[in-house]
Amino acid sequence: MTPRKRLHQQLYFWVFVGMVGGVVVGYLTPASSPVAFTLFGSTYHFTGTDLKPLSDAFIRMIRMMIAPIIFTTVVVGLAGLGNLKRLGRIGFKSLIYFEVMTTVALIIGWVVAATLRPGAGMNIDVAALNVSDIQQTLATAQQHHGFVEYLLNVIPDTFVGAFAKGDILQALFISVLFGIAMASLGEANRPVVVALEQTARGLMGMIGMIIKFAPLAVFGAMSFTISKWGLESLKHQFKIMMCVYGTCLFFVLVCLGLLLRYNGINIFKFLRYIREELIIVFGTASSEPVLPRMMVKLEHLGCAKPLVGLVLPAGYTFNLDGTSVYLTMGALFIAQATNTHLTFGQEFGVLIVCLLTSKGAATVVGSAFITLAATLSTMKTIPVEGMVLVLGVDWLMAQARAMTNMVGNGVATIIVSKWENGFDAERAQRVLDGEDVPAAPATPPEIEPPDSAALLAEEKT
Repeated sequence: MTPRKRLHQQLYFWVFVGMVGGVVVGYLTPASSPVAFTLFGSTYHFTGTDLKPLSDAFIRMIRMMIAPIIFTTVVVGLAGLGNLKRLGRIGFKSLIYFEVMTTVALIIGWVVAATLRPGAGMNIDVAALNVSDIQQTLATAQQHHGFVEYLLNVIPDTFVGAFAKGDILQALFISVLFGIAMASLGEANRPVVVALEQTARGLMGMIGMIIKFAPLAVFGAMSFTISKWGLESLKHQFKIMMCVYGTCLFFVLVCLGLLLRYNGINIFKFLRYIREELIIVFGTASSEPVLPRMMVKLEHLGCAKPLVGLVLPAGYTFNLDGTSVYLTMGALFIAQATNTHLTFGQEFGVLIVCLLTSKGAATVVGSAFITLAATLSTMKTIPVEGMVLVLGVDWLMAQARAMTNMVGNGVATIIVSKWENGFDAERAQRVLDGEDVPAAPATPPEIEPPDSAALLAEEKT
């Protein structure tokens, strides 16, 4: 038994310290009132917004690691599956699960916005809105591609293009193809698989070094947010922000909680298990930085490694529950605030369009804001200029939807692993109860590599 770390040795403690420090620095150094200081005879002006590069650098360091980690994990996992028919079954079950849960999230967001009407009474004149701050977003939204273009974008221009751009879906596509090819080689793939396993361990070691900078990243992100927008400017959008947080909390505790309870897992124990990742996501407003750590933690929890490598990265593109809540709620909020009357059919149309556009929302900061703008541009019934109304609190709402996305993808991996008999329930209970459990085996018993003699007999047949 290894001794438990003290509080000051825990990563989440320092992330929380960075978060509080960022709020204080941002509040004391608002963007509207720069603090002047003299250094080496030169005068400089400082605001909390100047600390944003700390967050940007951290996210970029993590993002550069995601594609190679997905590649090594997925290829090693597929090489050990043996039966490639199982791959199609896993993919089909995962997509069905993703579609059902995102639809449920969209409907819940729609019902809450239509019932509580957070934008009612604001009586905003669209013509009087200053859209200068969102011109770039509107231009990007106009270029939003259709469904066919989205499917074509899954295929990278070159083999290394997916890794160069860091596109999760493209990296997953290349990894699956290469993994299938390696699995078809049988025992001949062992040298390559072993090399990729060692590479994956090295990449995880790099992630361990990078993640130590998470407190600084959270400090910079919170300083930027509070300094730029302030606390006073958030009053008018407080209602929509609370609706998003409350709805996301309901979705996690009730919808995802019931799913886990049905499968013998307590949602509160699971949230405690991933508390460090939740705090990092809250501070950076993106679920992308914790993808590698979530893969490790889900494997340690008892999910089979191949299933984690397939389901979790795919969920980062197709299973964005928090983003789904935000899209329908944000669209109806803008309609209510600008007194845009929508019939039931038009509101239902918003739901259908969001169901499609939510699949194109990436996990990086601000992508859901662009997706919402693209949704409104497609509908042409709700003024897209109303995006100004949610600009000030978009970062704070991004924190809620990013955490919901992360928890939703973790639950999805557990559920699909359970369906595929690739989940060790006894191990999960011990891990969630806080016991010191040895590391999970590299290849779980239920997905041993195919026997070479059996493969030879099959070839002769």
